[in-house]
Amino acid sequence: MPLHQSFRRKIFIYFIAVFLLFTVAILLFQLQREREFKKAQLENTLENVTEVAHNFIDFYKLNKTGDFNRADTLKSLIPQNNIRLTIIDKKGKVLYDSFVADYSNMENHFQRPEIQKALFSAFGSNVRHSETTKQEFYYYARNYDDYFVRAAMVYDIQVANFLKANRFFIFFIVIIFLGIWLIVNVITKRLSISITKLKDFAIKAGRNEMIENENEFPENELGEIGTQIVKIYNKLHRAKDDVALEKDRLFNHMNILNEGISFFKPNKEKMLANSHFIQYISIISNTSTISAEHIFEIPEFKKINNFLNENLAKEIEFLPNELPQIEYTFNKNEQYFKVLCIVFADKSFEILITDVTRPEKRRLLKQQLTSNIAHELKTPLASIKGYIETLMNNPGISEEKKKYFIERAFAQAERLNLLLNDISLLNNIEDAGELFEIKQVNVKNIVTDVIENLENRLSEKNIKCKLNVDPEVVVNGNDSLLSSVFRI
Repeated sequence: MPLHQSFRRKIFIYFIAVFLLFTVAILLFQLQREREFKKAQLENTLENVTEVAHNFIDFYKLNKTGDFNRADTLKSLIPQNNIRLTIIDKKGKVLYDSFVADYSNMENHFQRPEIQKALFSAFGSNVRHSETTKQEFYYYARNYDDYFVRAAMVYDIQVANFLKANRFFIFFIVIIFLGIWLIVNVITKRLSISITKLKDFAIKAGRNEMIENENEFPENELGEIGTQIVKIYNKLHRAKDDVALEKDRLFNHMNILNEGISFFKPNKEKMLANSHFIQYISIISNTSTISAEHIFEIPEFKKINNFLNENLAKEIEFLPNELPQIEYTFNKNEQYFKVLCIVFADKSFEILITDVTRPEKRRLLKQQLTSNIAHELKTPLASIKGYIETLMNNPGISEEKKKYFIERAFAQAERLNLLLNDISLLNNIEDAGELFEIKQVNVKNIVTDVIENLENRLSEKNIKCKLNVDPEVVVNGNDSLLSSVFRI
């Protein structure tokens, strides 16, 4: 059996079962109500008989005279000839009975069910077999001050049929039920088509498939709901594909970055992290890890933890152009790392780790070279000044010596010029490796020039230098920077 037929059958049975229970309840209620109504009509007739008998007894003072035989006159006043009239005193003794001639010898009626009921209420009724007349009666007894008046109708076929409910109502209910059966059959058929379409949609949605035909649902309210659900699903499916594509692009971009980057949820759970991020926190923590959350246990990131604990606990919303962030640099195992953390408006956050070892070392080198060059400037200036003072203070010096001092002063001026060029190169220290001229330099010549330039200072301190360098030693480098090395 096809699934939609099975579903239709189930929902049809459910509807019919509910309606059947409702119908049966209404039917039983109506039958009971009709029986009660007809019973009330019968009891009303018998009550009228008891009331007529009571008025007759009261009018003729039969209760005082005891002449209850006169009650036979009531037979002509009662239109129904099958009604039995009985008068019973408070102790249960029969004072009169219209169906029994020798009523004085009848047994005590105090324990009769209808008398017992009338004893504790205004009246009592009961259907039972009479032991005296051997007939079935419908009894109705009323309780008066000094006696009971009981009226009974022979419970024959006519009375029994009168008390039965009208069968026409049952046929009417059956016809209505059959009509509802047909209507429910049509409704469940239309409903099962819509439900089946929704079921097919749910299966395809579970497989993450696109729904090509959005208008295949029936033209009813449920069909309209199904059509709208399919449209919303297709939009979400396309949006999900776009997000997945953008996520792949972002992840691929993150993987080619030299920086380590990771995104976290407000509870510090990782959403996305690239391989450099894991690599950097492993280097910094000196442990091998594959968990981006390990960053919050590393002492070097204590500032990040404090920053996050402060900002994530705030109830305020951050504006896009005023997002809280923190940035600092630290040294670990002779490597320098710059850390940047930004908290977004939804309290998620990003941590960026950059290895700045190379530019940081360049910065330190630039600082050191600047200090060295500033120190080195003093040496050629002092040498030039010394050579000039020698020439000025010794006018009779030989031409050969003059030429020697002038050449040495010129060499120191050239040295000073090179140092000034080095200062301009330091402004672009990142390109210094390309701008410095590299050539083969004789180490002995460099050291000899250094000693000669420092001759005056060495003499002042009575220092003598002995040079023992192989004249054939040649290195690739910059003669100015190498001179600085030997002067330090």
